[in-house]
Amino acid sequence: MKRTVRTSRLSLYAVTVLLAVTSASAAAAGDGAGPFGVTVTAVAAGPSARVGALFPAGRRSRFRGGHFCTASVVHSPHRDLILTAAHCLDDNPGDLVFVPGYRDGEAPHGVWKVGRRFLSDGWAEGQDEDSDVAFAVVERQGGRGVEDVVGGNRFVSGTATGATAVTVTGYPNSREAPVSCSNRPRPHNRTQQRISCPGFSSGTSGSPWVNGDGQVVGVLGGHEGGGVTADVSYSVVFGSEAAGLYRESAGCGESHGGNS
Repeated sequence: MKRTVRTSRLSLYAVTVLLAVTSASAAAAGDGAGPFGVTVTAVAAGPSARVGALFPAGRRSRFRGGHFCTASVVHSPHRDLILTAAHCLDDNPGDLVFVPGYRDGEAPHGVWKVGRRFLSDGWAEGQDEDSDVAFAVVERQGGRGVEDVVGGNRFVSGTATGATAVTVTGYPNSREAPVSCSNRPRPHNRTQQRISCPGFSSGTSGSPWVNGDGQVVGVLGGHEGGGVTADVSYSVVFGSEAAGLYRESAGCGESHGGNS
């Protein structure tokens, strides 16, 4: 939960990095091919549009300063599924909206109401940090799912930690545009992985870890709620529990029912 309740993790070093990078570096890192361990403002187009901010539903008319976590679209048969950290949904039980590609108070790809939520038994019963993964169905608009509008990353489990570099994209509470960083994850222990990327402060919980094949292999959260500093972040290693949760949620489109 530490990513959603603290606001002072953006270190001086992270601020310096964010201000010092060139626009060329920003474009490269946003595409996942930039220098490792450098955090920049994410580009406004392409795969980053699949990442968005979560807001209380009451903030529809005044988005600025209202986002609290990050989520991303994952591929599913009904094309209406988002992925985030379990603590993001558990800590905010009221009505929520997802705004993919959110930037500077604008919703370029629409505002999507969050419907049914899926949290694992490990999280629901004891807030196990190894179960800090969640999915949610978002309501369709005009017969289309959110994936039809922005695309979706493929959810995969059982990949070897650090086999490839990943790009992490998320929304710090202190900023009105997403930041992005590429690096190679390292094992923290058997069930948790970590990545060194500055500037991932409060609000970045739920940020997807996406490899070069467009596969999401992590989600910022887990150990210490995602990390107690802005420079090192954690994710659950996606195993059988996360895979089962995905199968359950992916099989439940809008026509299958409402909130859990």
